[in-house]
Amino acid sequence: MAEPLALYVHWPFCVSKCPYCDFNSHVRESVDQTVWRGALLADLRHEAALLPDRRVGSIFFGGGTPSLMPPATVARVIAEAEALWGLADDVEITLEANPNSVEVANFADLAAAGVNRVSIGVQSFDAEVLEFLGRAHSEDEARRAIATAQEHFARVSFDLIYARPGQTMAAWESELAGALAFGTDHLSLYQLTIEPGTRFATLAAKGDLTIPDGDTAADLFDATQAMTRSAGLPRYEVSNHALIGQESRHNLAYWRYADYAGVGPGAHGRRLGQATERHKKPENFIAAVTRNGHGLKVEADLPAQERATEAMLMGLRLTEGIDLARIEARSGLPRDAFVDGEAVARLEKQGLMRSEGARLAVTDDGILLLDSILSEVVKTH
Repeated sequence: MAEPLALYVHWPFCVSKCPYCDFNSHVRESVDQTVWRGALLADLRHEAALLPDRRVGSIFFGGGTPSLMPPATVARVIAEAEALWGLADDVEITLEANPNSVEVANFADLAAAGVNRVSIGVQSFDAEVLEFLGRAHSEDEARRAIATAQEHFARVSFDLIYARPGQTMAAWESELAGALAFGTDHLSLYQLTIEPGTRFATLAAKGDLTIPDGDTAADLFDATQAMTRSAGLPRYEVSNHALIGQESRHNLAYWRYADYAGVGPGAHGRRLGQATERHKKPENFIAAVTRNGHGLKVEADLPAQERATEAMLMGLRLTEGIDLARIEARSGLPRDAFVDGEAVARLEKQGLMRSEGARLAVTDDGILLLDSILSEVVKTH
């Protein structure tokens, strides 16, 4: 039987655009909910016709701000996915949410709609930092949102951003300790990066914004690993930490290079050796669905070498690493076509990689050098 399918649903709308965000998010004065519900369902049906005989193991509502979706729309999408594919008995259904009171008020209805896991964009518990990050919620709202989520959802995760300008080790350790005290089963802890095209990138180019240097960021990362490990939430991916068994199954599908269907504006997908991408701008997406019955902009066959390379680049982010035999089977290539064995042997001697049989992984000592390791190990042609 085919492995479970992951389904990603993109809701592109936000109340405002955060200065660090490079995701496909848009601010609109009004949204025609009936039109959008119909468009998402049409896009979903088109994708299901191309991926028959699969069961959905996970659904992820991302954005944008999907907690602004009417719960009835969320319920309708879930029901349609079940009708088209069928849902695994233990299906994971995650929805991203912001901590402001308007969205938190939807939590009960979203749970009733079928959502069983929520990922909350807290980012910080410090009022000044929240203002710096352009977040619309307060520290108190963040705390209330987590508590309310724990009342309604079986599984709760939230995000924090660290390695911020001027952040000290003591300040971060205090903030992280407070986060761990909530007792959630998952945390996503991201170092602040300056992404092209964002307001932060403009400020950095002018010299008005400086993030911590590499050594400081590395020290903060090491402290993060020690604290989360001690709390029973070890790192299972570069920035993601979870109780054993509570990892995000949806994101694991990405990193393990499984098939996933992406619907909604700008959504990417990977199915049966093809890469798919939907129209990014909301208006263009709606026009495409109206015209064609789906929002597809790109549907391209992925060459075997590219599939193998992507599987390496994604999988080596995981603490568990990659299964080289699986990549061989999926790409049809021998492993020496996509992995440099001499580089692996050298990095193993340096304690930066480890291998056992067909499994290959980056060690804790190597993870901060991941980009460099990937450039040495992964063959791209």
